[in-house]
Amino acid sequence: MKYSEIKDKTFSTLEVDEKAYRYFKLETLANEGIGEISSLPFSVKALLESAVRQFDGKYITDEHIKLIANWHKTQYSNSEIPFKPARVVLQDFTGVPAIVDLAAMRSAVTNLGGDIGRINPQIAVDLVVDHSIITEASGNENSFHLNLELEYDRNAERYRFVRWAQQAFDNFRVVPPASGIVHQVNLEHLGTSVITKEQNGGTDVYLDTVVGTDSHTPMINGLGTIGWGVGGIEAEAAMLGQPLFFVVPQVVGVKLNGKMSEGSTATDLALTVTNVLRKKGVVGKIVEFFGPSVSEISLADRATISNMAPEYGATMSFFPTDDVTMDYLKLTGRGQYVELSKAYHKAQGLYRTNETANPMFTDVVEIDLSKIGPTLAGPKRPQDKVSLSDMKEAFTRSISAPLTEQGYALPSTELKRTVQLHESKEQLNTGSIVLAAITSCTNTSNPHVMIAAGLIAKNAFEKGLCTPSYVKTSLTPGSTVVTKYLQESGLLFYLEKLGFFVDGYGCGACCGNTGPLSEEVETAITDNELIVSSVLSGNRNFEGRVHPLIKANYLASPPLVVAYAIAGTIQKDLVSEPLGVDHEGQNIYLRDIWPSSLEIEKVIASTIDSDLFKRQYADIFSNERWDAIEVPVGPLYEWDKESSYIQESPFFKAGNQNEVLESNLKDMNVLLLLGDSITTDHISPVGHIGLTSSAGRYLTEQGVSPRQFNSYGSRRGNHNVMVRGTFANVRLRNGLADGKEGGFTKFLPGGEILSVYDAAMKYEELDKNLLVVAGKEYGTGSSRDWAAKGTALLGVKVVLAESFERIHRDNLVGMGVLPLEFCAGESAIGFSLDGTERYDIVGLTEMPTPGQLVSVQVTDVDGAVRAFAAVVRLDSMIEVEYYMNGGILPSVMQELLR
Repeated sequence: MKYSEIKDKTFSTLEVDEKAYRYFKLETLANEGIGEISSLPFSVKALLESAVRQFDGKYITDEHIKLIANWHKTQYSNSEIPFKPARVVLQDFTGVPAIVDLAAMRSAVTNLGGDIGRINPQIAVDLVVDHSIITEASGNENSFHLNLELEYDRNAERYRFVRWAQQAFDNFRVVPPASGIVHQVNLEHLGTSVITKEQNGGTDVYLDTVVGTDSHTPMINGLGTIGWGVGGIEAEAAMLGQPLFFVVPQVVGVKLNGKMSEGSTATDLALTVTNVLRKKGVVGKIVEFFGPSVSEISLADRATISNMAPEYGATMSFFPTDDVTMDYLKLTGRGQYVELSKAYHKAQGLYRTNETANPMFTDVVEIDLSKIGPTLAGPKRPQDKVSLSDMKEAFTRSISAPLTEQGYALPSTELKRTVQLHESKEQLNTGSIVLAAITSCTNTSNPHVMIAAGLIAKNAFEKGLCTPSYVKTSLTPGSTVVTKYLQESGLLFYLEKLGFFVDGYGCGACCGNTGPLSEEVETAITDNELIVSSVLSGNRNFEGRVHPLIKANYLASPPLVVAYAIAGTIQKDLVSEPLGVDHEGQNIYLRDIWPSSLEIEKVIASTIDSDLFKRQYADIFSNERWDAIEVPVGPLYEWDKESSYIQESPFFKAGNQNEVLESNLKDMNVLLLLGDSITTDHISPVGHIGLTSSAGRYLTEQGVSPRQFNSYGSRRGNHNVMVRGTFANVRLRNGLADGKEGGFTKFLPGGEILSVYDAAMKYEELDKNLLVVAGKEYGTGSSRDWAAKGTALLGVKVVLAESFERIHRDNLVGMGVLPLEFCAGESAIGFSLDGTERYDIVGLTEMPTPGQLVSVQVTDVDGAVRAFAAVVRLDSMIEVEYYMNGGILPSVMQELLR
C-alpha cells in the first residue's frame, strides 16, 4: 500500500474549545497496513507526522513514508529520509553568515537574470543576538552597561546588516542584544508545542518542529519538541523550502530509574548522562528518555540534559510530551497552547504517561538517579566526568597524565608552582581559579540551580566568606527572567557581594567571550607558564575555547561555580577541606552553606509565576537601542569592499562544482596531521583574535586596531578573516608542526614551518590540492559551518579520519569537501603516516555511491607506493548530488534558477 493512495484517509478533525482543527492522523497508517505505529519511539512518530503532513510526491515520497513508518525494520538500512522543519532558529555568530549567503545568492541570481523573490525564507526564522557580548567588564555594578556599549560599538556594522535583513526578507524576526540566549528564549517563549495555520478555509494543527544553526538546539527537546542543530548552509536550504536529508536514525532509549538524591542537581545528571552516552556511542543517533522516573524530572532539568546532546554526540535527546510539559507551558505564559497541544498529542499517540507502554528502541541504557552526586567535567572535555570528592586528586593526576589522556604531560613538581601577585598581595598557584562564570542557557534556564547558587552566596556572605581578588567572576543569564526572580528573591544582592554582577545577556564564557583577565594575572600566567583553571556552568570546555590562557576548564552547576569561586583553587577538596573561616575564625565547609531542596523550592514558589515570563517577553523583538540603528533599505545588499565585517560570500562563483574528480583527488599534500577529538573550536576558533595571527595581521593591514579586532565569531560575515582563522586555535597540535602548538604546519617539500593559512596559499600557488588526516571524533562540538567553509577555502579537498561527528561531516559534504573514513580498526598511526607523503584517491566513480570503498594510494618521500582502503562518507544520494555540485548552496541555487 502506498501513502499516496490513502492520503485523504489520514486527514482528520480534532475539536478543542468548540473549534475544529484539521490534522493528519498517524493511526490511519497502521489501519491501512503501512507500518507498526504504536510501538515506535515517540521521536520517530514525530518525524513521521512531519513527513506525512508535508508529503508532496517529489521531496517526500511514498518510499520515505514507508521507511519511517517501518522504522523497526529500516533503522539499520542506511536509507535517507527528508525532514522539513516548521521553523528555523539562528544565533548571530552562525546566523549572520547564513544571511550573508542569502544576500550573496540574491546578488548572484540577479546577475544571472533570475527571480530574487524566490530567495526568501519560506518558513518562520528567528535570529537571537546572543553571541556578541564579551565580558570585558565584570564584577561591578557598571559592567552590564559597559559591555553593552562596547558590543554595540564593535558590532555596529554587523547590526546594520542584520537590521537590513529584517526589512529585506519575509518571515524573518530578530531578538535584539541584551535579551537572552537563543536556546533559552526558544525554550521559554518561541517554542509553542503545536502550530496552527489558517489555510484552505480551515485551521490546520501540527507539531512545532525546528532546526537551528547551533549544536545545542536540542535543548528544545526537553519541551517534547523535535529539533536539532545543523550547519548554516543546511539551515539556508531549509529556509528556502528545501528538505534536509539524513539517514534513518537509530534510537537509544535511556531508562531513568529511582529518584535524585538530596543535594544533587540537573547539572550533575546531565554531566553523568554525557559521560555514559559518550562511552556508549550515540553519534548520529537519537536518544529518547523513558521510564516512570521521567515524570519526576522537571522541564528545566529535561532542558539541561537535552542541551548537552552534542556533548554526548546524539542528534537529539528527546523527552516526550506529558503533564510536565503542559505545566511548563502554563508557567512560562503559554497557557493558550495547552488544551490544544494536549488534545493533539493524545490524538496522535504522542502523549506520555506512567501507564504508557514503552516503545521499542534500538538499544537501552539504564541510569539510576539515586546514584547521581555532585559532579564536574574536565579539564578539557565535557564527557570527562569527575565526582566532586575526586576533583583535587583528578587534577593532580592530570598534570602528569599524557596529552593523549587529556593531561598536560608535566612533572608532578608543577603542582608546587607559586607566583606572588603584588597588587593584591595574594598568591597564584597551579590550579588557581582565575575565572568563575555562571553562564550559558544550559544551566541559567534552570531556576533550581540558579536559586541554589543565590542561596549559597547568601549563606557564604553571611558567614564572612568572599572570593579572592584574582578570580574573575561573571554572571551572564540566558534570559532577563533570571535576573528578575533573583532580584525579587533578594538573592542577586548576595551574588553581587561575591562578585557575580549581571555582565550581560548572552553566551559569555561558554562560547569563549570571556574577555580579559586582570593584567597582573595574565602576566603572571604567561611569564610563568602557569596552568590555571576556570569553573563555568556551561556546556563546553574544549582547549582554547574558554580563554586562551586558561588550560584547565571545568563544567559545573551554578552553586558549585560559586563555591569554587570562594575556594579560589582546584587544589582543594570541597568535601573534606574548609572553604574558609567565618567571622569567629571557625572553619566553614561547603556542606555548611549548601541549601536544601525544600529551601530552594520555597524561593521558587514565592518568586516565579507566569506573569513574570509574560512581562519579560512582552517586547522581546524590539528595544529602543536596536530600533534606533540606521538601516539601509531594498531587497539587494550594497556590498562594501572596505568592510572588515561583511563581505560578499565567495560560494556562488563559477567553478565550485566537483565535476572533475580526477584533478581534485590527485597528488594531494597533507596540510595537517591531527589526533583524536579535534573539535570545531580547533578548526575554527570562536574567540580571541591574536595580534600576530594570520587573521590579526590581515585586520591590521585593513587599518583595524587590536582593540577593535573583536572575535572570530563576530567576523564570520567576512571570509577573508575566517579563512585565515581556520585551524588557528592556539591549542591545536598538528603532527606536521614539529611540536609547535597552535595554527602552524610544515610546508613541503621545503620543510618550512608556516601558519596554516600561509602554507595553504603557497600550495595554491603551486596548484596543489590538500587533505587533512585525523583520528577519532573529528569535528566534535559546535555546529559552526565555518569549520567546513574555511577548510574548503584553504583548498582542502579531502578529510581522512577514523570517525566524524555528525554535523561537521554534514557540513564538509555541504561545502564540497569529501569525507573519507579509515576502515574499522585502521588509522594513520597503524599505517605509519607522518604527513610528508603525497596522496591519490583512486576508484571514486563518476557518480559516487554512498559508503563505497576507494583506494588511498600513498607515495612516501622515497618514492615507495602503498595503498589502503577507505570508506566514502557520502551517506545518501542527496549528499552525492551536493558533493558533485560543489556543495549545498550551489545545488539550491541551481534549483532556484530552473
